[in-house]
Amino acid sequence: MSSQWRFLFFLTILDLLRFIPSTSQPIQSDPHPQFPCKPPHHNSYPFCDTSLPISARAQSLISLLTLSEKIQQLTNNATHIPRLGIPAYEWWSESLHGIASNGPGITFNGTIQSATSFPQVLVTAAAFNRTLWFLIASAIAVEARAMYNVGQAGLTFWAPNINIFRDPRWGRGQETPGEDPMVASAYAIEFVRGFQGENWRVGGGNRYGFGEKRALRGDGGSDDGLMLSACCKHFTAYDLESWGMFSRYNFNAVVTEQDLEDTYQPPFRSCIQQGKASCLMCSYNKVNGIPACAQQDLLQKVRAEWGLKGYITSDCDAVATVYEYQNYTKTPEDAVADVLKAGMDINCGTYLLRNTQSAIEQGKVQEKDINRALFNLFSVQLRLGLFDGDPKKGPFGKLGPKDVCTSEHKTLALEAARQGIVLLKNDKKFLPLKKNSISSLAVIGPMANETKLGGGYTGVPCHPKSLVDGIQAYVKKTSYASGCLDGVPCNSNAGFMEAVSIAREADFVIVVAGLDLSQETEDRDRFSLLLPGYQMALVTTVAATSEKPLVLVLTGGGPLDISFAEEDPRIASILWIGYPGEAGGEALVEVIFGHYNPGGRLPMTWYPESFTRVPMNDMNMRADPSRGYPGRTYRFYTGDRVYGFGQGLSYTNFTYKLLSAPNNLRLLGYIRAETNKDILHWREDGLNYIDIDVVEYCDSLKFYVQISVINDGDMDGSHVLMLFSRAPKLFKEAPEKQLIGFNRVHTISYRSTETSILVDPCKHLSIANEHGKRILPLGNHTLMLNDLEHIVSIEM
Repeated sequence: MSSQWRFLFFLTILDLLRFIPSTSQPIQSDPHPQFPCKPPHHNSYPFCDTSLPISARAQSLISLLTLSEKIQQLTNNATHIPRLGIPAYEWWSESLHGIASNGPGITFNGTIQSATSFPQVLVTAAAFNRTLWFLIASAIAVEARAMYNVGQAGLTFWAPNINIFRDPRWGRGQETPGEDPMVASAYAIEFVRGFQGENWRVGGGNRYGFGEKRALRGDGGSDDGLMLSACCKHFTAYDLESWGMFSRYNFNAVVTEQDLEDTYQPPFRSCIQQGKASCLMCSYNKVNGIPACAQQDLLQKVRAEWGLKGYITSDCDAVATVYEYQNYTKTPEDAVADVLKAGMDINCGTYLLRNTQSAIEQGKVQEKDINRALFNLFSVQLRLGLFDGDPKKGPFGKLGPKDVCTSEHKTLALEAARQGIVLLKNDKKFLPLKKNSISSLAVIGPMANETKLGGGYTGVPCHPKSLVDGIQAYVKKTSYASGCLDGVPCNSNAGFMEAVSIAREADFVIVVAGLDLSQETEDRDRFSLLLPGYQMALVTTVAATSEKPLVLVLTGGGPLDISFAEEDPRIASILWIGYPGEAGGEALVEVIFGHYNPGGRLPMTWYPESFTRVPMNDMNMRADPSRGYPGRTYRFYTGDRVYGFGQGLSYTNFTYKLLSAPNNLRLLGYIRAETNKDILHWREDGLNYIDIDVVEYCDSLKFYVQISVINDGDMDGSHVLMLFSRAPKLFKEAPEKQLIGFNRVHTISYRSTETSILVDPCKHLSIANEHGKRILPLGNHTLMLNDLEHIVSIEM
């Protein structure tokens, strides 16, 4: 068998295994799920004693296990231990933007048959609203705990996906908060805090009546307990599914220390340090020649420097790839030894289950390596209250079916969809349409009548409705035609005639075009940025026959080259809705008819089709003119754009006033006293800088930028402020510009609203040098707020 066919065969087997590992069966619904420490026979063990510290309880449990029992805990489907009264446990559940059916930890075949489907992550990222992100995660957590209580979910969920949306062709970019590391970091923090139960730590309770601090107890009675466990994934430099001869299973991501420091790692560092995530997932790919799950230096950094207090899991069958395809090790036992010694704790899949015993017998793994992994695993389970007795008597025991698909959660899903919709074009203020002046509408396009609007990692929505359903609720005389008989691929124009016919008879026409999961998803990258198949021809054909200019609505996560539509006066307005979730139809119609003023901003750059000539496997962020490489993302890309990062229009106009910001910052007095006198570095080009490590009082250097936002139009609406910085011009390795703060504020027509953005110079105004070290350039730093610019001079 050739290496290519061996590779394809291996990928096929992996794809079959990764969703249902051979020892895992989808969880069976049980209204009275089993739990450890069940009286009267199994509640007297020390690991059941809630008065003891978590660490002591975890060590006690480990000491009671045989070697065989220990090994059987190293897989996502951990085997039951009958003699200790410990039932089996499934670690793998998914909750990216609602409880998802991916993985064996979730079932909708029980008392609870659906859950709230929020917009895909990229859409909620477009809202640029930290509070919204936190509330969504908190709502998902409530539904997850409710499903756990009836035996339909686990307690450990593998979300959020915080990889950088580096390349517009990536099939999973939709799952991420976009291309900016600062935004991805902020999203990670809010999601993890909300999902792991920060709402439940604060005093004063909540609507369920048990939100007191003592509800989430941890080591020695601290508030270290968890409502649920969130997992930052995929660590690290993972953003390629299948492109050319490269697959996520064999791809070696060659990444510079500079790009690691200022692009790929910040979201994970924030997820662990500020978010306090209790899990990290290592990815399939290699990073600079070493499989991510065997990268000891990176995994140890996560614990030693970032302070991970939790467990590290592999992506599903990522341990198998270390030997089976990447050929990184000579034997399966070597692969097991490498990942365990690197710091991984559990394998999604069965590779550790099948090969750890022989690795021990060959002296490649010691029992202490397994004990270390189990300590991390059991500690998280203990923090979740899994060994505290009957969960119905615990702090979340009252949650149940009544807390899933609630009116509050469905309203939140609608608000998230509203805030994430981005208005990209609106010639002559064509939108909003006036409902009373419209007698008929034509809605055309393959996604218009589709109810599956959640994108990847979606479960069973509460009340899914199509975009057509939403529009028909406003305009009764709404006709629909797909235009593409085979759906989004649109491989023929056979449906055009019907589309043209209804367009001619309608007052106004809305065309819904774009992507779905047939074009972009896990294991599927795109090769073109154009609309699939004949979709562009459908849009232009309808535009040519419609009496009035049309509204173009775009679905999907990946950027599209729709230059033809931007330049066509027959297409008056363009809206991007991404994957808006179950309330997407209602949100869209509210925007179109002016009941909601759009305020979303693109969280990624939209590139022209010519960008597809850039090799997807090139991980370099910075442009390199010597080889015709244009760089990536708004921070470094030097080429043409269809739409830029942060682009988004409103039905009103805004102006800004900078109320206050410092003109200069003096560092003398903030430097470590014991630092060598030669702290000022001079470069050959005459520029100087200092290492961030020598600045002792970074917190004292922080300052607020006070801003007044004036709504100059006749419509209230929310508005996203985006504050960028630019380093002194001659630091060529610095980003073109860098987002350093954002706020979403509600504004009143013809009135001003004041807000502020906190700037941390050590964090926001520093850059990474070629060695991956943070340096603070001295000189003039430019703060930018739309057309406003303000200079802050950093001096010694």
